[in-house]
Amino acid sequence: MTTRTRTLARLTFANPASAIYLGLVGVAIAVATAVTLFAEDPGFVWVLPALCAFPLFMLVPLVHGDGQPATWIFIAELVVCVLVQSLVLGTIVEASRGRLRQRPRPAGPGPS
Repeated sequence: MTTRTRTLARLTFANPASAIYLGLVGVAIAVATAVTLFAEDPGFVWVLPALCAFPLFMLVPLVHGDGQPATWIFIAELVVCVLVQSLVLGTIVEASRGRLRQRPRPAGPGPS
């Protein structure tokens, strides 16, 4: 595993904010799958996982145009959008931590 791959994996999965986000999306997908399998009429249960991936998932209809994609394509696109957003979230958190670590100390009298 190269350094770049490890960095991408750390930012996507090992970051606390990304892990919480991925956990919430996983729970939403698990609930939607259970409702789809065991309910007579699942209705709009897949809206919640789609809303978890909303900012990036909003671009998916531009790829398909008119018509409904196959279910496996929908789920694959949902997973890709969630992973990209998790990477962006991890990058933002790491950048903010880096800025906090690099903050200069205030100038003043030293310890006596």
